Amino acid sequence: MTNRPLYPLRFTPQFQYRLWGGRALGTFMDTDLPGDEPIGEAWILSDRDDFSSQIANGSLAGQTLGDLMKARKADVLGEHAKRFERFPLLLKFLDVEKMLSVQVHPRDDQTALIPAGDTGKTEAWIVLSAEKDARIYAGLNPGTTAKELRQLDAKNADTYLPHFTPEVGQAVMIEAGTVHSLGDGVMVFEVQENSDTTFRLFDWDHVDAKTGKPRELQVDKALAAIDFDQGAIKPLPAGAKAAREDLLANTHFHLVRWQQADDFTVGAPADPRVLVCAHGSGKVIAGDVKVSMKQGDVVLLPASLGAARFSPAAPVTLFEIAIPEAA
Repeated sequence: MTNRPLYPLRFTPQFQYRLWGGRALGTFMDTDLPGDEPIGEAWILSDRDDFSSQIANGSLAGQTLGDLMKARKADVLGEHAKRFERFPLLLKFLDVEKMLSVQVHPRDDQTALIPAGDTGKTEAWIVLSAEKDARIYAGLNPGTTAKELRQLDAKNADTYLPHFTPEVGQAVMIEAGTVHSLGDGVMVFEVQENSDTTFRLFDWDHVDAKTGKPRELQVDKALAAIDFDQGAIKPLPAGAKAAREDLLANTHFHLVRWQQADDFTVGAPADPRVLVCAHGSGKVIAGDVKVSMKQGDVVLLPASLGAARFSPAAPVTLFEIAIPEAA
């Protein structure tokens, strides 16, 4: 891989079978989905050994994000390169037609629960669409005990797990240690730590059509990871259509939501940014390089590139994600 200047990098999505998924991601992303099975996740930016995103444009097309991180980590991450071996975020779209398992992710400091080479998993969802019967579970009702969660089922889930009907535009922070589930017709954008560590408490009696069996639960590990003081997690309101909104901020990611019809500046000098188009289309312009984006696309602005300009073709909703400085 040469040391030619980097440019705005667009990536090819990777679609994942999930028994709780549907087929709506094909319409949302204006693309053909593989096969005819339920597709629950589109991994749109991933630096993992099993699924590393492939660059789709320019001279580096065909290379993976993992290849780029190995060869030019400092150009990609800037000062963050001292902290991370892999790109630290994993971005997805989720089409949850049935209910996702009731699950929990460990914190970074719960190393006994985390496989070697992985991290904890704090994540957030932004609601892209929701049917009238959709719901999101997040947190625990006060006084819920480990004994009660061992007996969790479809009849008592509402007793122990607070829930709400999602609305388009809402954001939900799922800190590591938070019990959560969602489904019955909801699509979200998910930003998370680069981790795939999940412990299932209950799976709504799903049977995997591929195996003819229920999926494995990890109840003991889930209970060890849970923050029992978390309470009910409330969504951030959808809010007015502000041109620029600082939507989410924590130690793992900062997310700005742009809702604009005119050109605006994205990125920052010597700092990486990820752009995700949730509605509309436009172009990322960096010098004489122009990269088109449509609904469902992701573009990485490497740290060595600096700031760029986004020019909407029509009103656009664009997420811009930054990696915070070390605490």
